[in-house]
Amino acid sequence: MAAKIYYEKDAPIGPLKGKKVAVIGYGSQGHAHSLNLRDRGIDVAVAELKGTDNYKLAVKHGFKPTDIKTAMNRATLVIVTVPDQIQGKVYKDEIAPNLVAGQTLGFCHGFNIHFKYIVPPKDVNVVMIAPKGPGHLVRSEFEKGGGVPNLIAIQQDATGNARDIALAWGCGIGGARAGIIETTFKEETETDLFGEQCVLCGGLTSLIKAGFETLVEAGYQPEIAYFECMHEVKLIVDLMYQGGLSYMRYSISDTAEYGDLTRGPRIIDDRTRAEMKKILSEITSGQFAKEWVNEYQTGLKKFKQLYEKDYNSQLETIGRELRKMMMWIGAKEV
Repeated sequence: MAAKIYYEKDAPIGPLKGKKVAVIGYGSQGHAHSLNLRDRGIDVAVAELKGTDNYKLAVKHGFKPTDIKTAMNRATLVIVTVPDQIQGKVYKDEIAPNLVAGQTLGFCHGFNIHFKYIVPPKDVNVVMIAPKGPGHLVRSEFEKGGGVPNLIAIQQDATGNARDIALAWGCGIGGARAGIIETTFKEETETDLFGEQCVLCGGLTSLIKAGFETLVEAGYQPEIAYFECMHEVKLIVDLMYQGGLSYMRYSISDTAEYGDLTRGPRIIDDRTRAEMKKILSEITSGQFAKEWVNEYQTGLKKFKQLYEKDYNSQLETIGRELRKMMMWIGAKEV
């Protein structure tokens, strides 16, 4: 069944015109939503911790950041953009005590609602607009007159017009220019976590590390291994981004294409797929969510150990040196 997609004609900004929107957090998504909505004529109130870099950035952008209670006062839509791992506490301590019947709670990711770390009262709307891109892209595409595709989900419709409010939000940040795709909190959350863990982040980084280490252990220079297994990933991904697997294969050599079609399935085989299914089951059961929340609440010891191990690996140290040779890439060193 084809997905339901809304465009500007289906998503008027009217339901938010003359209304106040509170944005909780001025980070990656928060700053983009705040600026885009303000540019569309919406009254935006930003809540951010005083003295933080994000607070200073909000001030620089012409906002007057306040506490959450003040920002939420008389707001029709309250957009929660703080990180997943602290949303539950922020909701319990600051948002829930100030919620009023008929308000709309908006999320950019379904994690806390789907896994019930946040359980709003029945008399408020619960919706999601999830841009399929980072905040800086949501902002830059909006400024160009375009937009980043959004996902929309309605978890709770207390007022009867929750979808209209969510669509107006998506329209206000530019999403309706590209298309707003209907989904559910469950589907967005579980597919997002799976994609991050098995392909986009976990799968890709592990593949890069394994390839690099295999070449170096076989006696090849780490600099050459870095170019083959890390640097050139962008070249291939950009081609897939523009035109899928077909355009990538059209653009590479016949030798590379034959190696792709015959050797790739030997790397990602039935054992890999079995592990992917196991990871998906950990996500859908809530096991991963519990593990991550517990990891955060107990001080991130495992998280920090794993991060430091990779940060100090040969792949990363050689990469930091090689990127100094490539002024055109605008290296971002952490």
